[in-house]
Amino acid sequence: MKGNACQECSQKDSCRQVFAKLGNAEGPSVALKSILAFLLPLVIFIAALAIFEKIIQKNTGISFLLAVGLTAIYVLVVWSVSKYLKK
Repeated sequence: MKGNACQECSQKDSCRQVFAKLGNAEGPSVALKSILAFLLPLVIFIAALAIFEKIIQKNTGISFLLAVGLTAIYVLVVWSVSKYLKK
């Protein structure tokens, strides 16, 4: 069905040009930035929660707050470093 829709479209040639330009776009990889911004905070939070839960076995709330605090510190450090490097 998609192939038929493209064949009948009056803008199919301009779509091809746009996709060709996007495919040939060159620039720095954003993989590392994506990992630092999205994946690593989750990993830090989960690991910190597991560690604090082992240390403080009787109070999950405190463990959660400590894990959130540690993750917030990581986010602030990465944010500060990225602002410093942009200068």
